[in-house]
Amino acid sequence: MDINFSEAELAFRDEVRAFLKDAWNEELASQAKQPGSYKDVQVAWERKLNSKGWAAPLWPVEHGGAGWTPTQSYIFENERAAVGAPDVSPFGLKMVGPVIYSFGNDAQKERFLPRILNADDWWCQGYSEPGAGSDLASLKTKAERDGDHYVINGAKIWTTLAQHANWMFCLVRTSSEGKPQQGISFILIDMTSPGITVRPIVTIDGEHHLNEVIFEEVRVPVENLIGEENKGWTYAKSLLAHERTAIAGVADSKRNLAEVKKLAAAEVNGGRAMIEDPIFRQRICDIEIDLMALEFTELRVLASMSKGNGPGVESSLLKLKGTEIQQSIQELKLDLAGYFGTVVQDGASNEQVGHDFGDVARRGFMMSRAATIYGGSDEVQKNITAKFVLGL
Repeated sequence: MDINFSEAELAFRDEVRAFLKDAWNEELASQAKQPGSYKDVQVAWERKLNSKGWAAPLWPVEHGGAGWTPTQSYIFENERAAVGAPDVSPFGLKMVGPVIYSFGNDAQKERFLPRILNADDWWCQGYSEPGAGSDLASLKTKAERDGDHYVINGAKIWTTLAQHANWMFCLVRTSSEGKPQQGISFILIDMTSPGITVRPIVTIDGEHHLNEVIFEEVRVPVENLIGEENKGWTYAKSLLAHERTAIAGVADSKRNLAEVKKLAAAEVNGGRAMIEDPIFRQRICDIEIDLMALEFTELRVLASMSKGNGPGVESSLLKLKGTEIQQSIQELKLDLAGYFGTVVQDGASNEQVGHDFGDVARRGFMMSRAATIYGGSDEVQKNITAKFVLGL
């Protein structure tokens, strides 16, 4: 999509490109390709962003935000994705950070926000439970007051990267009276506390992304409660809106689609490149049209947020369509890999048996199956859209 930038915006784009050339250098990009390097690379990258003042562009300036306009945010995200630099880990900067500066007290802001900006803490999200996924309000993890502490018992599941985390933002039940949503509180938990067990869950892509987290008599200081007791549902909805906006992943989808085009130009089938196959070309065009429409919607949301508004029901539309597009792109890439996207046996590498992108395509396709579930399933997003957009 072509946008007519002002001279100041073009100068900002040049500044971003210069920063990325230096910060996302060959050494860091090479390290990112190594197994088990994710956390180390993310921390190093986010600290470089923070040293530039760019770790949290959408935060208020008084809390360490960059004070960017929506157009500047758009420019940075597209330039970042174009060079293959990763987005920030969302749990601290895009999710709990905004909750803390919006609803936390001064002591909590002073304690946590600088550490989030500099990636000194690694956060995970304690929302879903074995019996409370899409119906999150039915959660049962209980926090009982005992003097200056809450004693927490229960379990969370599908907890992304909890194996790396030293902090969790967590929804707990502090009351069983009234509607289920009315008895939920939002609390910050030190993951090194006694009584916490993290059990790995290996997903169909063969990776350890997810975990089950068990709480047994875990004592958490009352000072870690965000806002008021039993008002956590309000804070949770605010966080989910930020999460769903981030999940849309427009800039990264643009880069991934460009990569598919490049691969399709080199992949020959039936005597011609796949990029020349009319059916394959039509699939690419359909995705590009959807992606452009989604990009315009994202820009409208960014413009609204720049005026002090939080992400509204549009976040559900962004999440819904954004994750569908991500899955479509991964499916295209897997189709290009063909037979070489199947499971490689006996430890042989893809370089030995065929396409060097085959294994990556298979893993990406498998992982993308979860995209329309996490952050609120498609069915939930459609219900939200029906109610608050269409008035049904």
